[in-house]
Amino acid sequence: MEYLEFELPIKELEEQLDKCQIIGKESDVDVTETCKQIEKKLAETKKEIYKNLTAWQRVQLSRHPNRPYTLDHIRALCGDSFLELHGDRNVKDDKAMIGGLGKIGDQTYMFIGQQKGYNTKTRQYRNFGMSNPEGYRKALRLMKSAEKFGIPVVTLIDTPGAYPGLEAEERGQGEAIARNILEMSRLKVPIITIIIGEGASGGALGIGVGDKVMMLENTWYSVISPESCSSILWRSWEYKEQAAEALKLTAKDMKRMKLVDQIIKEPLGGAHTDREKTFLAVSDAIVKSYNELKNLSPKELVKKRMDKYDKMGVYKD
Repeated sequence: MEYLEFELPIKELEEQLDKCQIIGKESDVDVTETCKQIEKKLAETKKEIYKNLTAWQRVQLSRHPNRPYTLDHIRALCGDSFLELHGDRNVKDDKAMIGGLGKIGDQTYMFIGQQKGYNTKTRQYRNFGMSNPEGYRKALRLMKSAEKFGIPVVTLIDTPGAYPGLEAEERGQGEAIARNILEMSRLKVPIITIIIGEGASGGALGIGVGDKVMMLENTWYSVISPESCSSILWRSWEYKEQAAEALKLTAKDMKRMKLVDQIIKEPLGGAHTDREKTFLAVSDAIVKSYNELKNLSPKELVKKRMDKYDKMGVYKD
């Protein structure tokens, strides 16, 4: 188990509890009451810490190395029914963007999402979850296939941003993301979008237009990461905590500003502390959202989606 800096009081109490239980097993001393007291204090400490998380602490939880990634969610939701599809039919298969068909119950969905790696080798293989233009074009190809066969689309967002390399710009990174936003806005099948980790900049928006947009509780969604914002405004990463607060990037902030429709509650301590509970919550949210959308005609679906995004923001003529 890996602990973040603000979780160290929890780590100390859990270590005390482990030692107490070991003493009880290896000796004749009755430590039942002591263990109960530590357990009580541990529960209170967890509740206190996770009830008062700052924006930066939620950013840290969204990046926790044990947090479930897109493929973890898809495999848990679909089991053996998931069939991954590859390639943009133009340049190559982007390993940072994955997609394919899978079933939840009897309903087939087209799943699309960014995938990060678990260690140095897989992080390099997945390009740290940063898609190239061909990744967004693959995503669009799969969405168009889903539209052709009347299959609803589920996008799972977890990216620090689109790949910012020179070669990505040469191959039309901006155009690929803009094209996806345009095409998703008028796609004639239901689109359900869930931010499961980081939702940064155009990298997230490239698969982020949906009829129902949801965020897991300890995720973030913003035009820029706190570190990058800090480096631009203060010429240093030291002010990332202030930047996180100022950006209003948490799920609560997004819901209050009506930029997302729903917050999916996570287990106490984050999605990684109880993966099965998290997967169940995500599955329920997808099924419920689809049931709300499935009876709408393609024309109604597109109109409602357009109206939803048209109402966002504040402006004057």
